[in-house]
Amino acid sequence: MRNLIWVICFSLFILSCTKEEEIAFSSTPSIEFIKISPQHVTALQDEVILTVMYRDGNGDIGENSPDVKNLFVTDSRNQLVYSYRVQQLAPEESTIKIEGELNINLNVLTMVKNDDEEEATFDVYLLDRAGNKSNTITTSAVIISP
Repeated sequence: MRNLIWVICFSLFILSCTKEEEIAFSSTPSIEFIKISPQHVTALQDEVILTVMYRDGNGDIGENSPDVKNLFVTDSRNQLVYSYRVQQLAPEESTIKIEGELNINLNVLTMVKNDDEEEATFDVYLLDRAGNKSNTITTSAVIISP
């Protein structure tokens, strides 16, 4: 009887882990904020790198055509949208689960106002090849000085 209880508990544990994995790998991509650095920059001088983690259940994130934009970053200060291309991350006809990190180079930031310093956050989302939009994440703040 005691062994049966252990087998049932172990089976329930395995089933719960499998269900979590299926939820985490939907055919709609998802992203998660990892970091933005540096957190203090000089306007028109310092490069800012934004790192996000991505997950996709069918591997259709990215595009090989250089004209297609599929990653979008919105500056909270002025709602200016920067668009980027994520290159294709899995073979064309595959339907594999993929996950990893993307580093997005925001290049140099400018000051929007004439203050001593400004605080900026960024909203980020991506589109897969099927047109599915990921969740939108917001970064931590970057302080920009003249």
